[in-house]
Formats: sequence, C-alpha cells, structure tokens
Amino acid sequence: QVQLVESGGGSVQVGGSLRLSCSASGYTSGRFCTGWFRQAPGKEREKVATLSSDGDGVYSDSVKGRVTISQDSAKNTKYLQMNSLKPEGTGTYRCAAVSRSWCGGLCCWTTEFEFWGKGTQVTVSS
Repeated sequence: QVQLVESGGGSVQVGGSLRLSCSASGYTSGRFCTGWFRQAPGKEREKVATLSSDGDGVYSDSVKGRVTISQDSAKNTKYLQMNSLKPEGTGTYRCAAVSRSWCGGLCCWTTEFEFWGKGTQVTVSS
C-alpha cells in the first residue's frame, strides 16, 4: 500500500552537503512516523533520524548538528539534509515509515518501521 522512493544520493567530498528525498505514495489516512537509516557494506543498519507527523525530529548522536530531517506535506515528501559530511557517512540510505497515532519524537525514534524504500547511495570521499 505505502511506497517509498529515495533520491538525491551521490558522491561528495568530506565537508560537503547532500539533500536526500523520500517521495511517498499510497498513504490513505492517519499519522505516520518517518525514519532515515544508513547501512554500510558489511555493517548493521544504523538509524540516522526520525520524524513525527507533527515535525518532532530525533537524531543519532553521531549526526546531531549536521543533519536535519524535515517534510513537505504538500509534496508528500520527506528530506534528510546532510552537511559537513564525513567518510563514515558513506552507505545506502533508506527511508522508512509506519502508521502511528499519538506518537511524538521519542515514540517515533523507538518504534518499529513497516514500510521501506529501496535506498539511495551516498559516498563521502576525502
């Protein structure tokens, strides 16, 4: 029912910036949590940031101050703005969503996610 498609990945130098987009379709009604995850080859998937339906964002300690999660309701799109990129930011970035009611920032950070995009590749080189 819910489809998520990421875009905006690419190759950047250390210290550069990228904005990832997650276009969503198939939403019927209700409120959703959104998440961005990163997975490097041979490593476990890491949670980068989550966003509640009312705009409360929560971030991994490793990206705080350099990453911003946001949404454009009119376009049904979520974003991950990444600044001051580091080599450890390299990986496949996937967006995810789950339908949740009465779920704020901490709730969306800890929730399980149901719907997943296929991912977009980000490479940060020195």
